[in-house]
Amino acid sequence: MPAKKSKKGPTKGSGGKGKRSLEGKKGTLPAEERHWYSEKSRRSTKNAAKAPAKTPAKQPPKGAAKPGAPTAPPRAAAAEPGTRGGTPDLLVGRNPVLEALRAGLPAKRLFLANSLDQDQRITEAARLAGDAGLEVREVSRTELDRRCDSQGQPGAAHQGLALQTRPYRYWNPEDLLDAARSTAEETGVPPLIVALDGVTDPHNLGAVARSAAAFGAHGLLIPERRAAGVGIAAWKTSAGTLARLPVAQATNLTRTLNGYKSEGVFVAGLDGGGETELASLDVAADPLVIVAGSEGKGLSRLVRETCDQVARIPISGAESLNASVAAGVALYEITRRRSASTQPGH
Repeated sequence: MPAKKSKKGPTKGSGGKGKRSLEGKKGTLPAEERHWYSEKSRRSTKNAAKAPAKTPAKQPPKGAAKPGAPTAPPRAAAAEPGTRGGTPDLLVGRNPVLEALRAGLPAKRLFLANSLDQDQRITEAARLAGDAGLEVREVSRTELDRRCDSQGQPGAAHQGLALQTRPYRYWNPEDLLDAARSTAEETGVPPLIVALDGVTDPHNLGAVARSAAAFGAHGLLIPERRAAGVGIAAWKTSAGTLARLPVAQATNLTRTLNGYKSEGVFVAGLDGGGETELASLDVAADPLVIVAGSEGKGLSRLVRETCDQVARIPISGAESLNASVAAGVALYEITRRRSASTQPGH
């Protein structure tokens, strides 16, 4: 049976039958020959005379965002004294949390697990957190486990108690020196700063901070990269002295030390192969930066070349001293020399 044909006929072409309907009636007149053109031109001229002159839109400078385009967030302002932050940590365990709260560790909130057993440490921790204005949040043990996992402490024995600390607020090296000079003007004691060259053990950092505070140093200077920062381990080892001892971070330790030297501060390194014994250090009573090297490697080449003097500590029975012990011995000797120089007859 043949297919039924459409009434509209072929669909792929007219075969020339529609040619006459596609032809134009007449040629198109130009605009100026049409009947409405003169009246429209007159109105346009009249409106242009009444309208105020428009100033051309000012083009944005090269690289600037176009109007209506999404703008990028403003860049952070330059860091002020004590505002260069590190990363927050989560301190877990009843004894560590209680010790941190007693020492005044900067923190944001205290986490308490549900249904904790009666323990005087938990009661005291909650009271200290409330007195310090911290947020006390009650969570499930599952939630506390998840927070430990996210902080790189999977399976941590949190004992139902955790403290979220604030990022440590580092000083700028220039502000640290200015603060040391201001204190020196009040006390009459020359500035004394301890620098650590690539010390990676946070316990050593905390121990150096404790010795520095004990012997009257004005602050610590540490590199920004490839070195231990102020965290929970350093804080605990310092026995809370990091709450009052400024710590500055240097983007480039060698450049910062050279900047200190240009400000009239001497730089003395500690190294087992130093050419001068610590007791014979000439610059002990002057504005001074003591530099302790990293564990095993000692002072780096560039830092050693920057030092005005490199002192050695006489030892026997051991190959070397770690950074915290060496810094403690040097700080004691410098304090002793400075005290002796202020005695009558010196």
